[in-house]
Amino acid sequence: SQLVESGGGLAQPGGSLTLSCKASGFTFQYHATGWFRQAPGKEREWISCITSAGGVRYYADAVKGRFTMSSDNTMTTLYLKMDSLQPEDTAVYYCAADRRAMCLEKGYTYSRPLDYWGDGTSVTVSS
Repeated sequence: SQLVESGGGLAQPGGSLTLSCKASGFTFQYHATGWFRQAPGKEREWISCITSAGGVRYYADAVKGRFTMSSDNTMTTLYLKMDSLQPEDTAVYYCAADRRAMCLEKGYTYSRPLDYWGDGTSVTVSS
């Protein structure tokens, strides 16, 4: 069982990208899911999550109003639609899923190790 991210690449400032996170061997039912990113030389940061019940989404202030996280009806793919991209959005983006994690307004909290963590997809925002 694993998570695989895709959809990264080069975007211009003000542009858009949509990332995908495909689960294999399991579904997101009963899992809190989240997206994180790590910019060069910086620590990994949480950017969005969906509660295990699937009904509530939270976003970090840095992306609120620009990024939208969603899941498909089969509960096997997560999406992160990124609009109004800025150079500071340049990072490797990771998805995560965990049955014990909590998706809260303040962030995605979990106890190591996570059930599932992807290898990341790189996003570069540059003109």
